Amino acid sequence: MVDRSNIIWHHALITRSARQKMNGHRSLVVWFTGLSGSGKSTLSHAVEQRLHEIGCRTFVLDGDNVRHGLCGDLGFSENDRSENMRRIGEMAKLLTEAGVITLTAFISPFRADRLGARELFAPEDFVEAYCRCSLEVCEGRDVKGMYRRARAGEIPDFTGISSPYEEPLTPDLTVDTGRLSLEQCVDQVIACLKDRGVLPPP
Repeated sequence: MVDRSNIIWHHALITRSARQKMNGHRSLVVWFTGLSGSGKSTLSHAVEQRLHEIGCRTFVLDGDNVRHGLCGDLGFSENDRSENMRRIGEMAKLLTEAGVITLTAFISPFRADRLGARELFAPEDFVEAYCRCSLEVCEGRDVKGMYRRARAGEIPDFTGISSPYEEPLTPDLTVDTGRLSLEQCVDQVIACLKDRGVLPPP
């Protein structure tokens, strides 16, 4: 147990509400989850582009990119995956406090880890967005060749093949990325943000 008795929280002079007022929109995190190849990264970046075009401050936390730096010391064991999610949750929380609409694109295969991330936020500040796409479709895409390598036994603990993916039971948003076009998927996410009062009026 780490002794934190000598660590005191310093309250910022500029508040989250002040940053949101300057930005002209509310901040929150959209947590995209789904199998590898389900379109999480593609969708999150497309949503970011749409938001950028209307003047929103945004940032995408992408699974592969984060593992090059912040989580570069982690592997893919169950414990390392959980720690990866913990760090991402804390980073997303900081960005939300900075007034940014944060989009995270991670497989995040375990329900307990996604719940842990959700619990860092007020209910209105967290959207669990399930990119629903069958294993067959994801494996058929295999844009990175990962499924082929996993089937060949070259990648241990690969989600959907040798490691489980626990589908969200009650996601805030389900996007059928296996069936809908990218444009339709983006529209669905933007509609969700409008319903939550995140975006400024047109």
